[in-house]
Amino acid sequence: MNSYVITKEQAQQMWKSFEVTFNEAGIDKILAGFADDAVVRFADFPEMRGIEEIGKFMRARFARQKNYRIKKIFKSVADNIIGGLWDAEWVDAKTDKKMQGRGAEFVKFAHGKIIEWDCVFNIWEKGVPHQLDII
Repeated sequence: MNSYVITKEQAQQMWKSFEVTFNEAGIDKILAGFADDAVVRFADFPEMRGIEEIGKFMRARFARQKNYRIKKIFKSVADNIIGGLWDAEWVDAKTDKKMQGRGAEFVKFAHGKIIEWDCVFNIWEKGVPHQLDII
């Protein structure tokens, strides 16, 4: 049995605080929430291990995403794992195109720190219609 259990109310508060911190692009505050040996699996990026790798990724990510705005949607908590969705918009710093994204994530905690973050998502250019080709 897991000895670190998060209540639904705690999880909802944590999820809202993540939204605020990411909208502030508060990289130091974001990184302070990770354990030193945390593991991050973020879409198709190589698995990151440790706060140094995670910090390098976060700094590069926020440098690329201007005016980043995210809405996090709390979905569930089980013991020490919170699950949710997110919708975000930003301007790509390289192309100057307006972008959107939607994803799902699971965040695992121990002793109040993130020890694992798994996230999958899709991104697209805002306003560009999607085309669905089905065989």
